[in-house]
Amino acid sequence: MQRHSITTPFGRGSIKLAHVSRQFEAAQTKEGLTADKWKVFRDVCEARHSIGIPDRALTVLDALLSFYPQSDLSEEAGLIVFPSNAQLCLRAHGMADATLRRHLALLIDAGLISRKDSPNGKRYAHKSRDGRVEDAFGFSLAPLLARRDELAHLAQQVVNDRRRLQLAKEAITISRRDVRKLITAALEEGASGDWHSLEESYLQIVAQLPRSLTIEVAENCLQKLTVLHQEVSSLLEKQLNSQNMSGNGAENERHIQNSNTESIYELEPSSRKEQGESPRLELKAKREPIKAFPLAMVLKACPQIVDYGPGGAIGSWRELMQAAVVVRSMLGISPSAYQHACETMGPENAAAAVAAILERAGHINSAGGYLRDLTRRAARGEFSLGPMIMALMRANGEVRLATG
Repeated sequence: MQRHSITTPFGRGSIKLAHVSRQFEAAQTKEGLTADKWKVFRDVCEARHSIGIPDRALTVLDALLSFYPQSDLSEEAGLIVFPSNAQLCLRAHGMADATLRRHLALLIDAGLISRKDSPNGKRYAHKSRDGRVEDAFGFSLAPLLARRDELAHLAQQVVNDRRRLQLAKEAITISRRDVRKLITAALEEGASGDWHSLEESYLQIVAQLPRSLTIEVAENCLQKLTVLHQEVSSLLEKQLNSQNMSGNGAENERHIQNSNTESIYELEPSSRKEQGESPRLELKAKREPIKAFPLAMVLKACPQIVDYGPGGAIGSWRELMQAAVVVRSMLGISPSAYQHACETMGPENAAAAVAAILERAGHINSAGGYLRDLTRRAARGEFSLGPMIMALMRANGEVRLATG
């Protein structure tokens, strides 16, 4: 049942049908309905973006509510406040009059307050002899009371969305960290698999992340990263299981070889044995790891690799290996060739070899074939990084730093 008539603005002020609709809604508010005015205000603050009002309009609404004498909005206590613009400007922290008028209009358009203008446009109240307000002209807070539940729902939705976005951001951060480090570890340690393609997939997903995330974009990105994370984890699990099985087989094979080592040497003669060298010495030479040179010496000999390090700098072997993975792809060296080099030379020496190849890239027709040749020579114990590093240092004029 309608308990109030529809009012229009004073003078030349126009009214919109949306304003009329809000007045109808306020008129149909259930009798006896009340709401804590500051609880409603907090809901409006929380849902301001959904409602479409700026922060300064909230300052004006706060000032209007401060003129309402009761703590609870209720029809019985009256819902009209009638401060002058001068009083409102003071309580709105010295807001300019023109700014105040603009934000009052925004609050009306948003359906949070409505006007009840007097015949002359002034704001005042008629009071009885006992001081009770019988009628008043000013701003009605009835729309706030009528929309109490709606505003509470909007505020709760904003809180839920903010929590969803926060959780999605945290999950994205963790997933990015895990995927990046797992792929890097696999590439550096030469694990089998198409890690280069997985790395490209990761970079494509990350490149699509904007600076300002929405819930939809964040959750879509998280879903893609989760699928990639599962794929990387599954591939690593298969690789590790395969290595464990191979390790067991290798232990059995070593046990058989140890029981009959002389026959093995006789069945597999080498060119060195034919020349009179002991097979035992040859086996020792093959298994002796290549000596790793100091990182500083490698960087002096191969300064170009530094540009491909994290942030354009290299301060550790791990960063050199990360840069080598990038350079490996750029030079066209296949993942399998680099993996074989890591297994044969060790990851540090393989990275140093790639850095050296980068320095001489203009003189090498096939970087992948060159690395494979170095790997085969290393497997036979015929390759050492020393001559290569020293030659590059001489070319760069850095020999005296290494020797002096």
